[in-house]
Amino acid sequence: MTQYLADAQHHADRTASGDWWRDAVIYQVYPRSFADGNGDGMGDLPGIRSRLPYLKELGVDAVWLSPFYASPQADAGYDVADYRAIDPMFGTLLDADALIRDAHDLGLRIIVDLVPNHSSDAHEWFKRALKEGPGSPLRDRYHFRPGKGADGELPPNDWESIFGGPAWTRTRNPDGTPGDWYLHLFAPEQPDFNWEHPAVADEFRSILRFWLDMGVDGFRIDVAHGLVKAAGLPDLGSGDQLKLLGSGVMPFFDQDGVHEIYRAWRTILDEYPGDRIAVAEAWTPTVERTANYVRPDELHQAFNFQYLGTHWDAAELRRAIDASLDAMRPVGAPATWVLSNHDVTRHATRFAGPPAGTQVREAGDRELGLRRARAATLLMLALPGSAYLYQGEELGLPDVTDLPDEVRQDPAFGRTEGQDGFRDGCRVPIPWTADGPSYGFGAGGSWLPQPDSWAGLSVEAQTGDPNSTLELYRRALAARREHPALGAGDAVEWLDAPEGVLALRRPGGFVCTVNTTGAAVRIPAPGRVLLAGSAVEPADGEAELPADSAVWWTV
Repeated sequence: MTQYLADAQHHADRTASGDWWRDAVIYQVYPRSFADGNGDGMGDLPGIRSRLPYLKELGVDAVWLSPFYASPQADAGYDVADYRAIDPMFGTLLDADALIRDAHDLGLRIIVDLVPNHSSDAHEWFKRALKEGPGSPLRDRYHFRPGKGADGELPPNDWESIFGGPAWTRTRNPDGTPGDWYLHLFAPEQPDFNWEHPAVADEFRSILRFWLDMGVDGFRIDVAHGLVKAAGLPDLGSGDQLKLLGSGVMPFFDQDGVHEIYRAWRTILDEYPGDRIAVAEAWTPTVERTANYVRPDELHQAFNFQYLGTHWDAAELRRAIDASLDAMRPVGAPATWVLSNHDVTRHATRFAGPPAGTQVREAGDRELGLRRARAATLLMLALPGSAYLYQGEELGLPDVTDLPDEVRQDPAFGRTEGQDGFRDGCRVPIPWTADGPSYGFGAGGSWLPQPDSWAGLSVEAQTGDPNSTLELYRRALAARREHPALGAGDAVEWLDAPEGVLALRRPGGFVCTVNTTGAAVRIPAPGRVLLAGSAVEPADGEAELPADSAVWWTV
């Protein structure tokens, strides 16, 4: 098992309990798009390992790796065929072990994705279930059901796939006749596990221990809200179900039975030294429902999707911040804050135009989007709790909105005839150098084309430029680590401010002011400028906040 160094617990002296995760900054790496170590055009574990010093210098505390398991890659690795093996495109178990060891030597923790809601249809259990046909005991580990209609030609219920179309696919019996249907809330290549079956629970407890023994520091739980389905798999009674997501508890999402699973997992995590954690990707109707996943005997953190979906508006942001802190306080869990990830449009593009959802197809005003993104990041890092960064946001990368249809690999794109499935835009490999076949991503090009404009956004081009977004992130993360008022906690004090401006105070002598309007606003200067996304020159006790900007103050 990988040994931990003393400097791995960066923030132990700043939190009462010494729980590193309460104020951690966690950086998401999408392995296929971070760094290519062998020159085949696809990112891999050796590539990530080679760039760990960059992440250490950036100032993050932990690295979360999206799936690297053996997989047919029908959904970029979220269709797992073997949970204890590395897909050859990413490397080997030895590469994973070396990466974990190197990370710990640098004082970085490693969190890996876990995908317990569904497997790949290439998983050995599912392949045998199909081969053995009706009556196979392995079918009970998934949701196989006879169809409706005279000849079973209709799906067992009206559930729809998140990726479009019905959530059921009909099988063929070994003799070639039409067979039962199986449930897949995502792609047909991703059959849902039946968590009522004890073998499923046993298997995942074993998988947890396998990776904990490898030395990982925690798990990000994919679709944490989806494992348990309502008894009897009842019809939802409505079409266009994607529009209903988030509006209430669904028969296939956020069922109360999931919490028994996570209480069992917490006992395993607590057996291991080093404060191992689990983080829920739980899409719920309210932050109060999200808080159920992080009660003291369950998981440690849950993603704050309500905050991620908040528009660039002072009043809306304040409501989201207050609601998040109020929901987490009773269960003693830290709030989490996130602006971008591998499933949503990068916030430098989301904020580049009028308010929209988390998926935006237009490039918008690049300068406006970057200005707002920088300010939004300073606000996020000023809030109490833990923050998540998505690879490349520290470079100010926009979404690539003009990818040719023929290069897109998001499975939802094909299933919805190009009406959805635009996640490839945030997954384009990131630029490291100002030249080369893939701007330093790797010697063999990149699996998705990179825009020519990314040369100027590369790590090389931005390093040392005091006005660059990369250097702003580096300074912000260093200040967050050093300032006694920043990091863990659950309290903010809102100060009086003009309309469209947020002013929040953290206990310990820190104020963050944010102007979400399109015009400069004059305010009383609350103290000395610690950090600013745009130039601010206080004079005579006042300061002019530029449009769409944020400032950190020491008071």
